[in-house]
Amino acid sequence: MYTSKQGDGGRMLVIIQPGDGDADGSAALVRELVGGGGFTVLTYDRRGLSRSPAGDDPVTIESHTDDLALLLATQARGPVDVLGMSIGALIGLDLAARYPGLVRTLVAHEPPLTQVLDDPAPFVARQEAVEEAFRAEGVQAAMRQFLALTALDPNDREPDAELPRPSPARAANLAFFLTHDAPAARRFRLYLEPLLKGEPPVVIPAVGASTKDSPHAAPALALARLLGRECAEFEGGHSGHVFRPRAFAARLRELLSA
Repeated sequence: MYTSKQGDGGRMLVIIQPGDGDADGSAALVRELVGGGGFTVLTYDRRGLSRSPAGDDPVTIESHTDDLALLLATQARGPVDVLGMSIGALIGLDLAARYPGLVRTLVAHEPPLTQVLDDPAPFVARQEAVEEAFRAEGVQAAMRQFLALTALDPNDREPDAELPRPSPARAANLAFFLTHDAPAARRFRLYLEPLLKGEPPVVIPAVGASTKDSPHAAPALALARLLGRECAEFEGGHSGHVFRPRAFAARLRELLSA
């Protein structure tokens, strides 16, 4: 599995990317975190993306979690801080539930955790619509559905934000995500009970300030209520780590130092 480690040897922060994001998917955020000192930031390509092979086994959230647990066994010397976004937040939650000794604090930004909703059917239907658009019309049609689902506002960004550019590698990653990871996220059911006991690790659900009223933020808000804590807010929306990396890094530092 391909990994990237940057920083000054401070406490380790692992970033689990959303969607088709590989180890370079939050480069600006990593620069902000590393430039401010205090962190060693570890990112990686999930299986099937960019430089990490897919392997022969079915792709599930649990298999992604097991991959990360094996990675941390070689890269970390103790519990780490974790930032997970979207599908990455699902992996982070599964890691905190099944491998609690590996995690100090998890910030779970807008996880699509449908099981905590009173009525998950509308959310699941929107997820299925994205997958159906991909099967019927391809990546671009699916991404139009997904961007509408996450209420993306391209103008909600820092002036110097560097946006990802289209490339053959990204197209391949999107196709893999829509074929394997999106259905895995929709089918995933978290082993929630360990996280409700109030024991370590600390789990902080989070939403974007501009998407907190959108349907895609509802699972994070519901999870926060179940955990009996406030849902943290970050500037920007579902992709605030890309569109507002400076503010995102500052807020993350606040949460991890509390």
